[in-house]
Amino acid sequence: MLERTHLTIIREVDRQGSLTAAANVLCLTQSALSHTVKKMEQQLGTAVWDREGRTLRLTQAGQYLLALANRVLPQMEHAEERMKQYAEGQRGTLRIGMECHPCYQWLLKVVSPYLARWPDVDVDVKQKFQFGGIGALFGYDIDILVTPDPLRKPGLRFEPVFDYEQVLVVGRGHRLAQLPFVPPEELADEVLITYPVEIDRLDIYNQFLMPVNVMPKRHKIIETTDIMLQMVASGRGVAALPRWLVEEYAGKVAISPVRLGKRGIAKQIFLGVRETDAAIDYLKAFVELARQSDWNTTQEPLGQ
Repeated sequence: MLERTHLTIIREVDRQGSLTAAANVLCLTQSALSHTVKKMEQQLGTAVWDREGRTLRLTQAGQYLLALANRVLPQMEHAEERMKQYAEGQRGTLRIGMECHPCYQWLLKVVSPYLARWPDVDVDVKQKFQFGGIGALFGYDIDILVTPDPLRKPGLRFEPVFDYEQVLVVGRGHRLAQLPFVPPEELADEVLITYPVEIDRLDIYNQFLMPVNVMPKRHKIIETTDIMLQMVASGRGVAALPRWLVEEYAGKVAISPVRLGKRGIAKQIFLGVRETDAAIDYLKAFVELARQSDWNTTQEPLGQ
């Protein structure tokens, strides 16, 4: 019979790379763990690892069980933590995953008042889920996903909380800075600076340039917002970012926002949650507070 202990061992051996290291993490002796592994394989009726000297390589059955362990164990651990919180009268930690490079500054405006209103809830922001947040939600690694591009899946709910405009960012002395809007062909001679994101997921490409078969002169990737905007201010290229973010930096860096096309590019920030968690009080409160963010009332309306 397959037991939770079996899945825990398989996951830990894979994480640590050896029985010895896994035994240390699991607080077992190596001989005890080896005996447990042998008994597990006998119970399952199949080998989980092929042994090549001291090296362990998962069999096909072992690979299946590892995938199962990576799906099931986080959910069980999450449920146990939730039960512990209920038993102790606590609410625990709200884990937020970021699938949006520039959204961090917006999130800070929400987290600060939230912590003040919910003193018994901690907040942990995980930025490693760049465009992998759906799996993190399903895997119970996070409780809320911040994304401008929701991927609708059964079992998940996405709430729009913030409307914004995607704009072109140029240096204040740039030739495009005084235009009311920028047509796509004007970017054919520009160096376009973006975050390290696939082109088909960048709005500047899929909503503005590619529909009219225009490409920038060069595409340059920069990971951090501050360096990106310093490059733009020094005339090394242009970028596409949310208007609210550009206006936040405009007082510190010599940059200007310009509308992308006559009608502009309208976007939204969504918060994704598991449907089974949507009624949790402190989670609902975070979503509602995000809707009330000051930036929601300060955005310039798009042209009609």
